[in-house]
Amino acid sequence: MQAKTIVCGIASVIILNFTAYAQVQKESTSIKVDIKKDTLINYKKPQRSITHGTVTVEGNKMNYEAIAGTLILKNNLDTPTLSMSYVAYFKESADANQRPLTFIYNGGPGSSTIWLHMGAWGPQRVYLNDTSRTKAPYKTVNNDYSLLDVSDLVFIDAPGTGFGEVITKEKGGAGEAKDFFGIDQDAHAFAHFITQFLSDYNRWNSPKYLFGESYGTFRSAVVSNILQSEDNVGLNGIILLSQLLTYGNMTEGGKSNPGDDQSYQLALPSYAATAWYHHKLPNQPEKLEPFLKEVEHFALNDYALALNQGSQLDSTAFNQMAEKLHSYTGLPVAYIKKANLRVNGPQFEQTLLGDENKVTGRLDSRFSGAAINPLSEYPDYDPMDSYIDAAFTATFNNYVRTELRFGKGMKYKVYGNVHPWDFKRQTGFGIFPNVMNDLAQAMIYNPDLKVMLNMGYFDLGTPYFEGIYEMHHLPMPNSFQKNIEFDTYFSGHMVYLHPESLKLLHDNVARFIESTH
Repeated sequence: MQAKTIVCGIASVIILNFTAYAQVQKESTSIKVDIKKDTLINYKKPQRSITHGTVTVEGNKMNYEAIAGTLILKNNLDTPTLSMSYVAYFKESADANQRPLTFIYNGGPGSSTIWLHMGAWGPQRVYLNDTSRTKAPYKTVNNDYSLLDVSDLVFIDAPGTGFGEVITKEKGGAGEAKDFFGIDQDAHAFAHFITQFLSDYNRWNSPKYLFGESYGTFRSAVVSNILQSEDNVGLNGIILLSQLLTYGNMTEGGKSNPGDDQSYQLALPSYAATAWYHHKLPNQPEKLEPFLKEVEHFALNDYALALNQGSQLDSTAFNQMAEKLHSYTGLPVAYIKKANLRVNGPQFEQTLLGDENKVTGRLDSRFSGAAINPLSEYPDYDPMDSYIDAAFTATFNNYVRTELRFGKGMKYKVYGNVHPWDFKRQTGFGIFPNVMNDLAQAMIYNPDLKVMLNMGYFDLGTPYFEGIYEMHHLPMPNSFQKNIEFDTYFSGHMVYLHPESLKLLHDNVARFIESTH
C-alpha cells in the first residue's frame, strides 16, 4: 500500500512505494496582469527586484545588496523550460573574485528554501522562542548569525516551488514536469541554475560552496558531481545539514526492507537522545554525549549481532536485548518484544510519550504534542511543524513583498506539487535511492574538496549516527576521510531552531568557509 509521508526537508508530502510512513526597483521586465482573469506571469522573462539593507552579525555591521527574482532555464533550442526563484545577498564593497559564494537550498523533495533563508542564514530571521509556541502577528529580527559575514548567499527555490514554474507549452515554453521532478532531473536543473548564475553575475572565479539541508544534502551529492565532472565548476566545499545519502537508512525504511536491520541500528542513538531529553530513561544519565557514545558502540556491536541472528537468537538473549533496549530508549519492554527488537521511527515517536497521550516530533523530537489518535501505531502529524510552519510562511511572504519588493501578484509556493517524483537513478540499480557514489566521485575528482557534516542529536528523520555511518562508508580511499568534518548539536533536523545551536552552527560554518579558500 502506498502512503503519504513526510520525508525530509520540512514537511514535504511525497508518495513512496517502499515505505509506509514516510519562496526599490524593478527592471524593465514587468509582470503582466489581466484584471479580468487570474493574475498571469510572464514566466519566459526573468524578473528581478534590487534593494539594499544592513545586518549586524555578532557585533559587526555590514551593508548588502539584495536581489530577489527568477532565473529562466532553456533547452538546447533556446526555448524556456523552467523558471526558478531565488534571493541573493551580496556584501557591498567586496571583491567578488575573493568573496566566497554559497548556494543554499532546502529539500523535501518539493520544499522551497524559506527555512534556511528565514531561520538560519538570511539577514533577517523569524523570531521564535525555541520550542515555545508563537502566534500572529509574527515578526522578524536582525539575524545576529547570518552567514553574510563570510560569504555572499544565494537562496534557491527548487523547481516547482517558490515563485518558480515549469514553463509548459501552454505558458509559451517547452518544459514538462517529468524533466525536473526526479533525482537526476532536479540535480541537473540546479547545476544549470548555478552555472547560469555564475555567468549572469560574473562570479566564476569566486570560491564556491553548496549548502543543502535534508534532501538538499542528497541533492548536493549529485549536483557536486555534475558541476565538477560535467560543467568544470570547481567547488571549495560542500556543507551538509541533516544528511541523507541513501533512503535505505531512513528510520521508516526497515519495515519495508526485511532482512536489512541497519536502519534500526543507526536510529538507536537518536532514540536514546530523545528519551534522555524527555526524562524517560529508567536510569537517567547526567550528561548526554558520553551516554550516546555508549549507545553508538552498542548499536554497531551487540545490537547488530543480535539482529543479524534473526530467528536463531535464543530466548534468553532475546529477553536480555529487550531489557537493554528499554534502558536505552525508555520504551516498555513488552512493546520492544512485540516489535521483535525492531522499532522504527514512527513507532518510537508515537510510543515514547504514550502514557501522556502525546507524540514527539519527527524532525525535532524535543517538540511534543497531543496524539490525534492515542491508539495509532504511527503519529498523524509532526508537532514541530505545528509550532513553526505558520510563522515561517507569514514572515517570508511579508518580508519578500515589503522589504525585498518582489512577488506582487505572484503566489509563493512553500511546497510544490512535484508528484510523481522519479526516484530511479539514470545510472545504477537498487530499491532504495542512494547517492553515496556521487559524493565519493566528486571528492575523488577534486581531492581538495572539503565536506562538512552538521547533525542534530534529536533528529528522527535523518538521525545523526546515520550521517556519520554513511560518510565513513563512502566508496573512496580512506585517505579522503581527512577532508570530512563532523559537527553535532543539541537540536534537531533544523539545527537553527535552537538559538545556542544556531550560534554554534554559524561559527562552525564560518570557520569552515574561511579555512577552505
